[in-house]
Amino acid sequence: MSKVAFLFPGQGAQKVGMGQELMAQSAAAKAVFDEADDALGEKFSALILNGPEDDLKLTQNTQPAILTMSVAAYRAFEEKNGRAPDVVCGHSLGEYSALVAAGVLPFAEAVRAVRARGTFMQDAVPAGEGAMAAVLNLDADTIAKVCADISDVDANEYVSVANYNGPAQTVIAGHAAGVEKAMPALKEAGARRVMPLPVSAPFHCALMAPVQGRLQDVLDGIAFADAAIPVVTNVTADVNQDAAEAKRLLVEQVTAPVRFTEIAQKLLDDDVQTFVECGPGKALIGMVKRMDKTRTYLNIESPDSLSATLDALG
Repeated sequence: MSKVAFLFPGQGAQKVGMGQELMAQSAAAKAVFDEADDALGEKFSALILNGPEDDLKLTQNTQPAILTMSVAAYRAFEEKNGRAPDVVCGHSLGEYSALVAAGVLPFAEAVRAVRARGTFMQDAVPAGEGAMAAVLNLDADTIAKVCADISDVDANEYVSVANYNGPAQTVIAGHAAGVEKAMPALKEAGARRVMPLPVSAPFHCALMAPVQGRLQDVLDGIAFADAAIPVVTNVTADVNQDAAEAKRLLVEQVTAPVRFTEIAQKLLDDDVQTFVECGPGKALIGMVKRMDKTRTYLNIESPDSLSATLDALG
């Protein structure tokens, strides 16, 4: 039987109302939303289902919301006797969803941890002082070099690569002034487009260093288990199943770039034939598909897409 990978999305995939249909038709999905409410001590599911959108977009809400929706989709799949994937991975925040699916983290602990993670990230850089931008159709080495030449921490003009999303898209992050300075330089270096991203903090760069100690304290209070399913991590772009290493990598991930291009290439090289994005949106399978159109790409975010995925996987 051909290999199946489950991919879990990160920040930016959220939308008000996500998971509503799944909850209505899957007891397992509804149980995840209820568990999030209990774990956070508030009616958090109401924010996911009804908004307001501006509140859902706040990092400390976005992260637990996407985790909740992604795990609900996965539990709905399991409930229908869906076969366990051969490997899982996630993009940034999505790595927590992957770790829940792999049995490394209990969901309730994970949702509290990412609520804290989102809060710490927002605290690390005051709103307006950080920025991120997507760079299209310029090779990653050139982007890294342009950023290194421009970057100046002392002048509040730090900028570096944050996400390697595929051969045609790389994301940069840093001080707002640094990102602003890098944008025309990257265009000059040959980028087809450079677009500012609507984010509230500069993720996956050195400006997030203040988050690491605080997150370590939170994660130290959680019992991690060895993974029942191999997890390809953001930091190494390689498989890990060790509990202690999983925790260490989540802390390192805060300032390290997301190596999604290498993760996708590894899965392709390891002969994964079917990629399933589990959670809101189809951004990740879109990134992999641009690297290889010959594989099968599915997603789970509604009862219809769940049925189609179950049928395709047999």
